[in-house]
Amino acid sequence: MAKQQKKPTDKELEILQVIWADGPSNVRHINEVLAAKTGIGYTTTLKLMQIMFEKGLLSRSKDGKSHIYSSEVSKDHAQGQIIDKLMNTVFNGSVKSLVMQALGNKKSSKKELDEIRAYLDKLEGGIGD
Repeated sequence: MAKQQKKPTDKELEILQVIWADGPSNVRHINEVLAAKTGIGYTTTLKLMQIMFEKGLLSRSKDGKSHIYSSEVSKDHAQGQIIDKLMNTVFNGSVKSLVMQALGNKKSSKKELDEIRAYLDKLEGGIGD
């Protein structure tokens, strides 16, 4: 569990997003996905992943001549860390300000708004429990 206390950088998050979406992967696959979006080089991806392994953000296993990397950080945990930091540093700890800004920045679909309402109803129902 102590490994999950490390906070990934923006570049590390890009790597984690590939692994979360595609599952355990080798450096070549992750680099191909990232290079298509950002132009990052193979050696840069490799170095970042080695650092992430040392930090405990990734684990690796041998598969022939290459290593297969897996995330040691859940997507939910990473998102929670980022939201906590954002809320505390930018929104002065205010959940209301964070949510209002998020909803005001981008038009939400009816489906998304319905899901948000359902979630708020669920939260309100749990207050008296």
